[in-house]
Amino acid sequence: MATSSQASLLLQKQLKDLNRNPVDGFSAGLVDDSNIFEWSVTIIGPPDTLYEGGFFNAIMSFPQNYPNSPPAVRFTSEVWHPNVYKDGKVCISILHPPGDDPNGYELASERWSPVHTVESIVLSIISMLSGPNDESPANVEAAKEWRENRDEFKKKVGRCVRRSQEMM
Repeated sequence: MATSSQASLLLQKQLKDLNRNPVDGFSAGLVDDSNIFEWSVTIIGPPDTLYEGGFFNAIMSFPQNYPNSPPAVRFTSEVWHPNVYKDGKVCISILHPPGDDPNGYELASERWSPVHTVESIVLSIISMLSGPNDESPANVEAAKEWRENRDEFKKKVGRCVRRSQEMM
């Protein structure tokens, strides 16, 4: 069982590692230097995707028992995507609590595992932007548009990309 101080030490190490060895596609830091459990992340829209050129801000909120439980990730920038709730909360398997899925959609191996790091989480979100999962959507309207009206979907994503650029 991870304690708050163990979680804090692990998060400090991951932050130091990211600062020492930045990863292409995103930047991360603390929202407030006094709180290691709240991170600010900027994800750069992946090349060759509809999100290319965008700068999407998100907050990662880590639980006191991290890494035994996953963080919550919520975009503060507008993101139109089947796997992002309208309030910005990201819905991908690795952010779901460990163990069997009560709804039977995901294998336990697809859900949260303590081996995940901030880097692996953000890289999974970048992958999500590159290839939406419309089978189990958080935003049903975006998923329906992704499947049935791709031109309208592209227009909405393009607006999000432009707004994200204006906010920089």
